[in-house]
Amino acid sequence: MLNRRTFLATPFAAGLLAQTAKPLIIDSHVHVWKHDPAFPFAKEAHPPAEDASAEMLLDLMKANGVSRTVIIQVIHYRWDNSYLADVLKRYPQQFKGVCRVNPEDPAAPDHLSKLTEEQDFRGVRLSPSGNADGDWIHGLLMPPLWKRCAQLKVPMTVLAPVTRLPEIVPLIEQNPDLTVVIDHMADSPLNQPEKLDLLLALARYPKVYVKISHMWSLSKQPYPFADAQTQVKRLYDKFGARRLMWGTDWPISLKQVSYPQAVELFRDHLGFFNPDDRAWILGKTVQQVWPFGL
Repeated sequence: MLNRRTFLATPFAAGLLAQTAKPLIIDSHVHVWKHDPAFPFAKEAHPPAEDASAEMLLDLMKANGVSRTVIIQVIHYRWDNSYLADVLKRYPQQFKGVCRVNPEDPAAPDHLSKLTEEQDFRGVRLSPSGNADGDWIHGLLMPPLWKRCAQLKVPMTVLAPVTRLPEIVPLIEQNPDLTVVIDHMADSPLNQPEKLDLLLALARYPKVYVKISHMWSLSKQPYPFADAQTQVKRLYDKFGARRLMWGTDWPISLKQVSYPQAVELFRDHLGFFNPDDRAWILGKTVQQVWPFGL
């Protein structure tokens, strides 16, 4: 007669456990901030009156089965990454952090090195606007910053309108070993489906990944955003699950969805994902780009 230990060692038991185990969930995109004189906001910033602290996030993660989270430095602090650095120091197991540096500062590569080597940031985020203010994305200061990112072996994360994506192609080609993550499906408008081709074209570069977040922002339909699901399906067919990752964009997303809804959207909806691919999108892809000690 089999005892419990012997049974668990059988192939049948292993298969049963594999079927019932829930996929690891790692959120690829949130922001945190806190009204605290020790960590002042930028003078020109207009942060919400409410906090979105790391502790608030941890409570939400625990209640919704999210194991780990990647925090993106919020614009309210501009180039001062101090609050997020403090969060990473206090919660190194739960969080990875992506910093911001001033892309128009020639010293930006050195700032990135310091943030990476001394404060354990794992990547940088660039956010060029779609107008002339964002033209620095194809300026002379970009190649050194992208090269430094590649040397440090941390991801380059880009939030840009989809029309800007052709401008980063030379930078991708100059740094073939650099992991590049495109945020929020490049906010490609659903009513102009042909523009998504600019993002789909980046699938030819094997180190380019895409966050399929911002469904709530792009959609003109109620939850679970069937029109945006169509766009996610196009990205899924082109990039494959192992180069896609979900994200809540908490707390920015609260204007449209609650945190539980944001998790459920990717965990329980999007029926074209098979179980294995869903596991990649929910956690395994993020783990490849931002490895956590699990």
